[in-house]
This record gives sequence, structure tokens and C-alpha cells, in this order.
Amino acid sequence: MTRKSLYSAILMAATAVLPQIAAAASLVTDDKGMTLYTFDNDVGGVPSCYVACAAKWPAWLGAADAKLTEGWTLVDRKDGTKQWAYDGKPVYFFAGDKARGDTRGNGLGGVWHDIVE
Repeated sequence: MTRKSLYSAILMAATAVLPQIAAAASLVTDDKGMTLYTFDNDVGGVPSCYVACAAKWPAWLGAADAKLTEGWTLVDRKDGTKQWAYDGKPVYFFAGDKARGDTRGNGLGGVWHDIVE
């Protein structure tokens, strides 16, 4: 294995950890670089986006045994699945975001916000 391929393998392994923060823009994203959002209507860490809402704003689901890092938790959804939450706020994707780093959902309706650190 060349030094370059070893470096690439190490970098890929390091970036595969969920959740991840995109360092360049301080925008919080998933491991594929897709922007994550919070919803003002979620009160007390309880998800409120279901059915028609969830078609546009899919929840970022996690496994009960997921490795959590500082600031991240899993919250329960009505259907028994687990949803990632950041600083106690359930986290979603926006269906209108098509490429890494898109933030088309930010500010929509005055209640959807991308997460910036």
C-alpha cells in the first residue's frame, strides 16, 4: 500500500463516524455531507414532523446502539424508531437538498433551521 492510499484509507475511516460536522463551513451534516435541520415546532425534544411533513422533511434515523458523541442523543418517534437529536432538538433532512452542502431548507416557513457550529 502506498503512502497516499494509506492516508486515503485513514481519512475515509475517520470520516465514517456518525454524526459528523463539516469543518469547512461549520455546517452540521450527516456522513454524506447532507445538511441537517431542526424544527421550531418540536417542543421538549419530541419530534412533531410526521406524514406530509415527513415527506418533505425526513427524520434522520439512528440505531438504538449507535455510538453517540457530545451533543448528540437519540429520541423516540411515534412508530418506535429512534431519531438523532442535536442539543436536544430532533434532526431532519430537507427533500429539496440534492447535493452535499445544499441548504435550501434553511429558514423555510421561519421554523426550519440548518445547524451551524
